[in-house]
Amino acid sequence: LVARAIHYSSKTGSGPFVTVNCTAIPDSLLESELFGHVKGAFTGAQASRAGFFQIADGGTLFLDEIGDASLSMQGKLLRAIQNKEIFMVGSSRVQKIDIRIIVATNTDLNRLVQKGLFREDLYFRLNVVEISLPPLHERGEDILLLVQFFMEKLSKDMNRSAPRFSDKVLQTFKN
Repeated sequence: LVARAIHYSSKTGSGPFVTVNCTAIPDSLLESELFGHVKGAFTGAQASRAGFFQIADGGTLFLDEIGDASLSMQGKLLRAIQNKEIFMVGSSRVQKIDIRIIVATNTDLNRLVQKGLFREDLYFRLNVVEISLPPLHERGEDILLLVQFFMEKLSKDMNRSAPRFSDKVLQTFKN
């Protein structure tokens, strides 16, 4: 929600907002998913396909759980961020990109850097502005706002009126 708010309230807010959950994509596929691939680049690549970097061009790429990226993938991300260009898997042609990158993680990246599990140079490229959010369980009022938001959204999607929760149920959610 914070990443979306940053994107939509910025000058690139009319551009695409692309979310990538780094833990949901196996490392063996992540490079192709991020940078795209050309036809024939690997078994099963029957057509060229744009990656998330190309799709987000002119907008924002949100990399969720960046702390789980492998060291190899971190190097490729660093190169793309530093040079503002990518290579599709199987291609030697450079593609320029113009994107904002927002990352999130529930791990302490500085500690991962100290342990050698996260590249220090990538950390400094990504850590331009740090926004620390307390865990949701420490923000009871936010839980109630989220409950209201999602109930209104689901009710609208289902063409129903939003249910009302008793004070006891709301307190349970908050706790």
